[in-house]
Amino acid sequence: MVSVEDHLRDQPEVSVALWHAFEEQIRTCGPFSYSPSKTTVTFKGTRRGFAGARPDRLGVVGYLDLQHEVEDPRFTNSTRYTNRLFTHSFRITSASQLDEVFAGWVSEAYAVGQGAHLGR
Repeated sequence: MVSVEDHLRDQPEVSVALWHAFEEQIRTCGPFSYSPSKTTVTFKGTRRGFAGARPDRLGVVGYLDLQHEVEDPRFTNSTRYTNRLFTHSFRITSASQLDEVFAGWVSEAYAVGQGAHLGR
């Protein structure tokens, strides 16, 4: 069984700090649970997973599930996941990238985890 700590172990301090900063953005949205797997730590709301991340030697890689497509240099890829959801892969290499705009996308993804995409 893989744990959150397994993902953080042996990673550069700066990458672990970025992961915790991302985790804190999620924490400010409300309650969630972790679902660690071999490749990432998924953050789950009451209805579904809405984000995932793991530190690596360059920073943090992860994804956010959003109800619309977003173009931004932080997102390395965007893929339609369902008719109502897009998965946005990201790479964060500095704390400045976790700004208010990114926090807004985290909040939108959190709403997806609570089922916001089901209400239309």
